[in-house]
Parts: sequence; C-alpha cells; structure tokens
Amino acid sequence: MRRRYPLHVHITTLFLALILLVCGVLGGVGYQLSSALLETSATSLTEGFGREALLELRRIIEPAEAVTRLLSVQRVTAARSLGERLTSLPFLRQALDSSPALSSLYIGYDNGDYFLFGRIGQGSAAEAERAPTGSAYVVQSIERGGPLPRGQFLYFDARLQRLRTDDRPDYAATYDPRNRVWFTEGLASPTQIKTAPYLFFSSRLVGTTLASRAADGRAVVGADILLHTLGEMLGRQKVTPGSQVVLANSEGYALAHEDLSRVLLTRDASESKPTLPRIDDLGVAALVPLLHAVRDMRDEPQRALRVQVGKDEWRASIRRIEVEGVPPLYLVIAIPESELMAGALRLIHHSAISTLLVLLLTIPLTWLLARSISRSLSGLVGDAEAIRHFEFSRPIALDSSIEEVTELAVTMDAMKRTIHRFLEVSQAIAAERNFDRLLPRLLADTLSAAGAYAGALYLAEGTRLQPAAALDDSGSALPGELPALDTADAGHLLGTALADGLARAAPLQAGDREHLGLARAGLAGASHAIAVPLLNRKKELVGAMLLLGHGATDSSRLSFVQAFSGSAAVSLESMALIRAQKDLFAAFIQLIAGAIDAKSPYTGGHCARVPELTKMLARAACAASSGPYKDFQLSEDDWEAVHVAAWLHDCGKVTTPEYVVDKATKLETIHDRIHEVRMRFEVLKRDAEINCLRSIAAGGDEAAARARLTAELRALDDDFAFVAECNEGGEFMAQERVDRLHAIAGRTWLRTLDDRMGISQEEKLRKARTPALPLPVSELLLADKPEHLLARRPQDQMPKDNRWGFRMPVPALLYNRGELYNLTVARGTLSDEERYKINEHIVQTVVMLSQLPFPKHLRQVPEIAGGHHEKMDGSGYPRRLRREEMSPLARMMAIADIFEALTAVDRPYKKGKTLSEALAIMSRMQREQHIDPDLFALFLRSRVYMEYAQRFLQAEQIDSPQLEALLDIPEDLTG
Repeated sequence: MRRRYPLHVHITTLFLALILLVCGVLGGVGYQLSSALLETSATSLTEGFGREALLELRRIIEPAEAVTRLLSVQRVTAARSLGERLTSLPFLRQALDSSPALSSLYIGYDNGDYFLFGRIGQGSAAEAERAPTGSAYVVQSIERGGPLPRGQFLYFDARLQRLRTDDRPDYAATYDPRNRVWFTEGLASPTQIKTAPYLFFSSRLVGTTLASRAADGRAVVGADILLHTLGEMLGRQKVTPGSQVVLANSEGYALAHEDLSRVLLTRDASESKPTLPRIDDLGVAALVPLLHAVRDMRDEPQRALRVQVGKDEWRASIRRIEVEGVPPLYLVIAIPESELMAGALRLIHHSAISTLLVLLLTIPLTWLLARSISRSLSGLVGDAEAIRHFEFSRPIALDSSIEEVTELAVTMDAMKRTIHRFLEVSQAIAAERNFDRLLPRLLADTLSAAGAYAGALYLAEGTRLQPAAALDDSGSALPGELPALDTADAGHLLGTALADGLARAAPLQAGDREHLGLARAGLAGASHAIAVPLLNRKKELVGAMLLLGHGATDSSRLSFVQAFSGSAAVSLESMALIRAQKDLFAAFIQLIAGAIDAKSPYTGGHCARVPELTKMLARAACAASSGPYKDFQLSEDDWEAVHVAAWLHDCGKVTTPEYVVDKATKLETIHDRIHEVRMRFEVLKRDAEINCLRSIAAGGDEAAARARLTAELRALDDDFAFVAECNEGGEFMAQERVDRLHAIAGRTWLRTLDDRMGISQEEKLRKARTPALPLPVSELLLADKPEHLLARRPQDQMPKDNRWGFRMPVPALLYNRGELYNLTVARGTLSDEERYKINEHIVQTVVMLSQLPFPKHLRQVPEIAGGHHEKMDGSGYPRRLRREEMSPLARMMAIADIFEALTAVDRPYKKGKTLSEALAIMSRMQREQHIDPDLFALFLRSRVYMEYAQRFLQAEQIDSPQLEALLDIPEDLTG
C-alpha cells in the first residue's frame, strides 16, 4: 500500500531536499542539523508505521466484520439440517472470497449443530493432505438431530461441485460449539465480539476470531481472520536494512514480524504444539530489553528509548495501536543508530559548520511555511469530520490565500447544506403518519428542495397515474384538475423518465403540455420540468412527480432530486402499506362486530352504533372549554384506540350460546321444554279418561264417574295453563305461585319406556349418576333431576388470583336445567347460571383482547372495551372497578352502551324507548353511581343524545326531555 504523509510533511520534505541540494553545492550540511532532521524523519516514519499497521488491520478486519454481520441475518442461521445449510454455499463462498484474510466462516447452533465453510490449505497440513485433488473448499458439519451426533467433512471444487463426503464420528463426539468461548460470548453479547490475536492451532498462523449472534438469537456466526500479511507489511516499512519491526501484544508476545518463521516457537523437541514467542525470543539482541518496556506501557500512546547492545546503540520506539473490540497492540521498532546516522556521518566530513548554519536558519522557516499552508487544510479536515458525524451547526468559514483551498471550502459548505437539507426533509416526511397529509407534504418539500415553482404528484394504480396533489411553491393547491395519465402515453419527458426509472430534466415540448393537461391547472406557459419516477424497494412504480421550473436544471440539482425521490418513494410505499394494514384491521374488526350482531336478532346493529355514540361523546369532551373535561384531549393514536375498542367491546359474545342469549321462556334451552310438560299433562288426561271408562265398565255409577272426569280434566287444564303462564316469565313471582308449582309438581305420571335410549353420550353420562329403575316408573310431573345439573369444567372456573383481576361471583354449576328450578325463577326467564353466562361475555372480551399483540398505541383497547359494564361505585362486573380506576374512555363507552340499548328499535323483544324515557332511566343510574355523573352531564349539555337520535332513532322516539329535571343544569347551558 502506498505510504501517505501530511501535507506539511510533503512541503517540509520538498524544502529540505532543496536545502540539502544547496548545502551539497556549498559542501554539505553539518552533522547536528542532519542528525536532527533524520531523527525527525524517523519519528514521522514511526508514526507512519503505526498508521499503516492500523490501516492494514482495519483492511483485514473490517470486510470480515461486514461479512459476519451479513451472515448473522442470512437464512443459513435458521437452517435446521445440513441440506438446508448447503443451499447457502454460493453466499458463503462470495462472503469468503470478499476478504482474502478470511480463512473460514462457521455457525454454531443452540442445539449443538455446527457448520463451517473454509478454504482448503488454510487449515492444518494433515487436513489439506486428506482433501481430494481439485478441492478448493471444505464444509465441516455436525448434526445432533438423530440418536447419535453425526460429523462430516464435505469437499468442493472452485465451482462448488461436491467431490467427496467423509464421515467423522470422532469429530462430532469431541467438538461442541456450545462449549467454545466464541459461542458463549457471542450468544451473550448484543454486538459483534472479537478475540485478541492468537496462534491458530491448525494453520500455525496468527489470527483473530469474530463472532455475532444471529438475528433469531438461536445461533452464533463466527469467522477466523489470518493476520500473516502484517509481517509482509512490516518488512516493507523498514527504515534501514538492519531495522527490526515487530507487532506485539500487551504481554510482549510477537504477533507479526518480517520473518514469519520467527513468529512460531516450539520450546521442546517433544512438544508438537507451536506457541507465539516473546519479542526477546526472536533472536534479536536489541529487542530483548524492550520486553519489559512493552509490558509496562499501560495507557501511554507511545514511548521512545535508546538501547545499548555491546558497542552498538539502537534507537527504539513503541507505539500503541487501538483496534475496536481488541486489546491494545504495540508496534515495536528498533533502528541501529549507525545506519540511521550514516548520512550525517558522511556529511560531517564535508562541511559541518556550513550545514549546521543553513539548517538552523531554514528548518524553522520551512516548518512554519508548511504549517501555514497546511493549517487551512487541517481546518477543512475538521469540518469534514463534523459532517461525517452529522454536525451541521458550525458553518464552514475559511479565508485562505490559496485559491484551491478557498474553492474547496465553498464546495464543502454547499455540500453540508445539501446534506443537511436532505436529512431535514427526509425526517419531516418520515415523521408524518397521516397518508393524506403526507402526499402534499412530500410534494411541497420536493418543490422547495428542487427550486421549482409548481408541481404535481401522481400515484400509480396499475398502468395509470392518478393525480394526488398539485401545488405551487407557496404550498397552495393549483387551480383546476390534472387528468389521469396512462404510463404508455404520458408525453416524451415523463414517459422517458418512467421507462428508464431515472429522473429526467428537459424543456417541455408541446406534446408534453398536451398529454400532461397543464393548461387545465393554469400552467400552459411552463417551459422546463423535471420528471421523477418514484420506485419502491422492488423497483416497482408507486408514483411520479412533475416539477416545473423557469429554466434548465443543472446536473447537481437533478442528482439531488433523484436521490431524494428514492427516500420519498420508500416513505410513500411505507405509508401506503401502513394504511392498507389499518384498513384491513378496521374491516376485520367491523366484520367481527357485524357477525356478532347477525348472530342474534336481539342485538341488531348494537356493535355498529356504540362506536358512533362513544366517539360523539369523546368529541364533546375534547371540545369542552369548562368543567372536569376542559383539559381533555385525544391524540390521533387515542382516537384509533377508541375506534378499535368500541367496535370490539362485545366480541366476547361469540362465545355465548344463542339459546341462552335468545331464551324467551323459562324452560327453553335449544327447544322449549314446555312441550314435554304439555305431553305429560296429556298423558294424565288420557289416564283420567281410561280410569273413568274402567270404572263404568266395572259397574260403577256412570254419571258420578263422568263428573269426576270432567273435574279432573278441568283441574289439569288449569294447572297446565298456570305452568305455561309461569314459563313466560315476568317481573315478579309471588311465593303462593311458587307453592302452587310445587303442589302441581307433586303429581305423578307413569313412564313405561326407557329414558336412556336414543340420547347423546353426554346425557347418558349425566343419567348414570343415578341407577335406572325397573319399568314402569312413576315420575313427578315437574322434576329437578340429577341429570339436569351440568357441572362447571376446569376451564370454566375463575381463580381468585386470575391475572385479569376478575371478581365476579361464579355459580357452582355451569347450568341447572331443573324444571322446577327454572319455572320458579323470580324475574325474567334466566336462571343465575344463565345470567352469569350472558354476563361472562365481557370476561371473554377482556381475555380475547388481552391475548392480541396490540401495538403500543393500542394497549388501552382491552381496558376501554372491557369496562363498559363496570359501575362507578364498584358494584359492576367483571372486575368491580370504581370510577377512579377506570379511564374516561371506558366510562364514556359505558354510557354509550346503555343509551344505545335503551333506545334501540331493532330488538324484537322490546320497543325502543323515547329520549325522555331513556334519559330518565340514565339519570337515576347516575344518581345511584352506576354511570359517571360528570360524563352524563356532558352528554346532556353537549346534546350528544340529540345528535345520535337524529341519525339513528325513529321520529316518534325523539321528544323534548326536561334536562333541568334530569340534572341541575343552568338553562343557558342546555341549548
């Protein structure tokens, strides 16, 4: 590699060469001046050696770092078999060939598998001899998926054609990557790790190992890097033939030397394992005293010292080299003073005095002149470094007498402003989350960056370009409308840009103005334009921009627009994908809500109307300028959470059986069991007739027998009518009615058929709780039998310490289908078990929503949706939350849910209430702390109820509620 030095060094060297030439003409220069110059040169060269060594290390390591990072996200890290891993060989070969210093790439898996890809000849000599002729690469594989681990060596030629496969069971038995330091440290580290340079056992070359954790965290990628080329570089950097240059670690072990054979040391003839020598083992006497100095360097960046070896004196320097992730290394240089000062010794014999005088006079002047010239360039280096670190606050202001330096400063300042502008615009576009606002924002920023006075943005829909925004440079919309364009007929300029996939700038032709329809937008006089195709990551057309200017566009501005368009296209594609995902999600939740409403005729459009009413009340809270909600505001994310929660607030109803939700009578399950009871009464009536006829046939009094029959039939009819009436349910059931049911239930009828035939296996198991009685059997007319009791399964239980905090009292049974038990239900038609099953829908809602991986801004959805049956006094369900434990949005939804249920007109079992009736009920509920009084007051004051009524209620329901009677509200606030 070509050596590089600072500008002032070049200038100084030039001036010194001229001075030496003059001194040679005068008779040479003096010893002292030459000695000083040579020492300065030696110091500069030492610094150059350090830089060269560092650059060489980076040249070796940095490509390998990039390869390792790329490999950590490659599919081979997730492959679970050798066959899958071999499909990545082309990638691995390209990765290995990208860095000559790489000797091998390998992956260790968390199950103990191992996969290595390396070059033939960079391992041990014994392994190289085993390889078949023509081998270029070797794969070492360990698989532990079977009963025994399997080890294999696979040999490939340069075209990755497999030449041979060797089974190596001993390899699999003795090697486990999970026990290796590179695997354990790489798996534990979130970043790439490097080992300190060490001697590879197989190749006997010095190297280092890189390791990175794979993207899925289940594997570690490793790479071995050979550092043997450092010795060659050190050999090229020798100042004099007798100079010694060594690269060592902090313990003084030599890592690189021009003589590679000296870097390997075997201390005992019987010891086959080579080791790294210390610098005092290299056979160079001048390096022996430097071992202690290297070990004692600590935090010093460099150290210079003299070494006396016999009669010879050496100049030595030790320089610290820092490589990221690797312990410090040290460059040790020893130069014989006799060689270093050979020129000065010759010059002293010619004209020591004249040389000393000339050098003493010219060196300071030369150095100051060189520093003066290079100082401005050093300042520009600092400015370039600031730009590299994205620091744009400091302007580049440099006034130099050198014209080229001034021009460079002006160019760099323009470049800094361009980069800064590009980043500002890109960040502003990336921060915009609303797709409809993004389009004009994107166009306006592009117009500003390109210096255009007007422009249009098109979105691609198939082969058509639809205009999405058209603005002037002030951000105002252009008059008129631009036509949609076909990509094949978009005019010469735009058509060429679309075909090439590159931005094009040119004067507008008449055909361009006609195809683009510029006259419609008042742009008939446009003379020049830039056409910019917007391509996504797959190079697919997502849109285009047309930027109109007053004159020709230079190449630099066109390049900037081309670069900016790539960022704009990616932002456009990303926002379009996000909007599509949100639209899909919104449609999906509305699909669920619609399915719930369609499941039962008793819910109607409840799931669709509650979101509308909830958002009406939320908007009223945001608009409030006084009262408890004067500071209440919702962000765009909050509105999305309200929308999702409101649409999914009853999603748990999908788990509620229809025959419970739709239970119209007390004995109804999947069918109404009143028909079974009726049939038993029919049997009793037939039995009464049979007994009457038998009595007459036996010679009894026919008139008395028929009178008894008539009375008994009438009693049976009355009793059944009473049972049927009880089955219909009501608001209250008096005790005397319960007593009569029990009296009726005491009647018996005769069953002659086996009631365990032709039934389901589940019902057979329930009947098996009691032994079967011999037929015929006398049974009660109405009965609560053991088989009527359905036990609650483990999954139907609710632990007290459940993670959702549910505190609903759970009935002991899942269902109790006893006939007397259901007929004696005091209110309505539902038993306690069935009412719990219906109320349990809110439990299922919370459970279902809590299991969804909502993004961060939708984490409130389960809490908002799951709280609409809670009461402000803590008596609600499922968690018995109090007002202060609920979010305002959850309390809003509770009001919306109740008001919609009271006023709904699509429930077949009830008539929708008027506004006055519904608000009167809710007024009582807010006084009893069932709903939030502040929100109910806002509901009335803001007339949200009337806004909802005008959209969803029938005309006869809309009356004029007396708000003053409902709440203590001043009349001027009621509207």
